[in-house]
Amino acid sequence: MKSFGSKPWLLPQPVLIIGTYDKDGKANAMNAAWGGTWDMHEVIISLASHATTDNLTVNGEFTVAFATTETLVAADYVGLVSARNTPDKMERTGWTIEKAPTVNAPIFRQLPMTLECRVKQKIDESETGCYLVGEVVNILCDEQYLAPDGQPDVERMHIITYDPVHHGYIELGKTVGRAFADGKKLK
Repeated sequence: MKSFGSKPWLLPQPVLIIGTYDKDGKANAMNAAWGGTWDMHEVIISLASHATTDNLTVNGEFTVAFATTETLVAADYVGLVSARNTPDKMERTGWTIEKAPTVNAPIFRQLPMTLECRVKQKIDESETGCYLVGEVVNILCDEQYLAPDGQPDVERMHIITYDPVHHGYIELGKTVGRAFADGKKLK
């Protein structure tokens, strides 16, 4: 096996779109890949200093949505450009912005599934960023992405993952097995 040393190559890495409002109620979004489940009803996201971290200081509520193949260009854009320097950042995405029903944060209609969150804790907060722990208080899913059983259908969403090795985006594929079931064959 070839050795590469220490790198941030935990795979797959989600392409998370973090939605916040600024002090004037203007919507903002940023792209974050270093995040995941923290606990049964919590997420954790590693954030550098951004307009988003400024917004979270003013308003402790936010949304987390999943970028898709169809939203890739705009999702990448919100990770490249700061609202601190580009006031019309959100207009350039073409996304339809609405207020989330449960928290004071925006949802972006083009993104199929959104977690509504409240800041629970900021770990190691400094001028360079923090680890954000958010309590998930609600999950929204566009009805066109529901399976026949009424639950979200991840395959239909065309969710993308970040490839930190080659700096690309990969669309998640098809279901290949059943968790908590297939392994029983070896019992």
